[in-house]
Amino acid sequence: MPTVVITGANRGIGLEFTRQFAADGWSVHASCRTPDSAEELNAVEGDVTVYQADITSESDLAAFAGAVSGPVDLLIANAGVMGPKGEGQEFGSLDFEGWDETFRVNTMGPLRTAEAFLPAVEKAKGKIVAITSKMGSIGDSSSGRIIYRSTKCGLNMAMNMVAAACAPKGIAVATLHPGWVRTDMGGPNGLIDTTESVSGLRQVIDGLEPQETAPFLDYAGKTIPW
Repeated sequence: MPTVVITGANRGIGLEFTRQFAADGWSVHASCRTPDSAEELNAVEGDVTVYQADITSESDLAAFAGAVSGPVDLLIANAGVMGPKGEGQEFGSLDFEGWDETFRVNTMGPLRTAEAFLPAVEKAKGKIVAITSKMGSIGDSSSGRIIYRSTKCGLNMAMNMVAAACAPKGIAVATLHPGWVRTDMGGPNGLIDTTESVSGLRQVIDGLEPQETAPFLDYAGKTIPW
């Protein structure tokens, strides 16, 4: 039975990953910050274990990784935040404290997660995936949301370095854009739902191979400019 670890699994894309992998017979280790209030996550049927883990906390992630026994075939660093609301994301009125918090979640959090689970992923010669955003592309950027965009751009760069370090270990690494999805973060006007997004992402993940540069792909497998 293959094993997957998913962060930010209490809602949206993380919750749908949990549902689909569980339905397909995977052993799912799913985390969120407040499991007691994660009713939908706790209701997912199958081999699902739910953990408390704040990805900005090294001790939380160490405990999470220590509780997951055996090799990990796939690590999905999904947890993330949009950051400050309104004018706090715009030049001239930037919320720098909010930027610091967003960076710790969106950029440092996935790297903390990858480091914590690296030994288990290496045992399986598995895969590490960070859920990023097209909004982190410098080559495809537009105005607005400086804080969110910059933290995802930083994540993309960091995962490139992770890919280079992990390729000799036989580990595939990628940064994946789920599309504009109708979730709490994406809003009601998104172009696709979580089922379509996650189904596409899983196909992309299936095709990943170890390489020196992490591919930056969307849920349909299309390459996004850095």
